[in-house]
Amino acid sequence: MDDRIVLLDENGKEEEFEVAATFGLDDFNYAVLFPINNQNEAYILRIEYDNNNELILVGIEDDGELNDAILAYESILKENIE
Repeated sequence: MDDRIVLLDENGKEEEFEVAATFGLDDFNYAVLFPINNQNEAYILRIEYDNNNELILVGIEDDGELNDAILAYESILKENIE
């Protein structure tokens, strides 16, 4: 995965993101994205593949899954600091 990607928001507007990390948890892989124009926000999206085997990023709607992904990313950050 590249270090920067462009995604479309809900209004069809392009926004550029920095891919801060990718990691696996249980049976899924996740990407942590920071908007280039607002480094105070972060998004964790699940990495999936469509029918053509193209990589797609999917929002996490399950609160439990999202919380687990956040904790895993925080653990990765803590390990990198120590």
